[in-house]
Amino acid sequence: MATTPTGPSLQVLKAVEDGWNAFCKAPWSFLLFQILVGMVTLPFIGIAALGGTRIAAVKEVAWLHPVLGYLLLVVGLIGYIIVVLWGIVGLIRGAWTALDGQKPDFAVFTRWDQTSSWRLLGSLILYIVVVAVASVIAYLIGLGLGQINQALIVIPSIALAIFAIWFLVTQQFLVQNSLLGSKNSANAMRSGIDVINPSWWIVLWLLIVEAVIHAIAATFHYGGLFVMVPAMVCISTAAYRQLFGSTDNTGLLKPN
Repeated sequence: MATTPTGPSLQVLKAVEDGWNAFCKAPWSFLLFQILVGMVTLPFIGIAALGGTRIAAVKEVAWLHPVLGYLLLVVGLIGYIIVVLWGIVGLIRGAWTALDGQKPDFAVFTRWDQTSSWRLLGSLILYIVVVAVASVIAYLIGLGLGQINQALIVIPSIALAIFAIWFLVTQQFLVQNSLLGSKNSANAMRSGIDVINPSWWIVLWLLIVEAVIHAIAATFHYGGLFVMVPAMVCISTAAYRQLFGSTDNTGLLKPN
């Protein structure tokens, strides 16, 4: 049974309590999975760094060919993205299982789900595209206003900042919504706007609380942040369940 109440409003402190309790159901599984993800990403980071070094060297030594450098860079970045997607999906699956009152075993975290991973990647790309388009529009408007008066350039910058904050809050649960709420990236983003807008200020309060928790964890340096990452995933997922419900609409928890 779900421990977090489902409803149209968000109870921030309840989400924090439920998320922390979910993390405490299997803390070592969460942390060991993080270590595993970090270890798997290291070779790809090294390959990408080697490719970048090779590309930089080509500019200094004319006879070196840049193809190998770009190949290494692309392979490293693609591998890194795939591993990160695997890690995010695993943490969300583990958090959801724990919030359902079950202790997630290690297989819950490590199972590869290609469909969910690509769906998440599509949502993240769509998010970047929306922000990029808004930035370009603000830039072009700023250029036009600048022709009239340089002081007017600040207007689109302020408008962009307001939009960015609003959009960030409405997409606070984009990862969970993409993995558990909808199989369509655009629908997941639209659902975030529709559901969160009535509770926008409360979700903003959740973001502030999460930022404070991160700041406290940072005082313990890397160890504190390392522990808090899966805990924050659980807290955010608990909050998502309050607003969007505790039903797995995409089959994320079902075996492939």
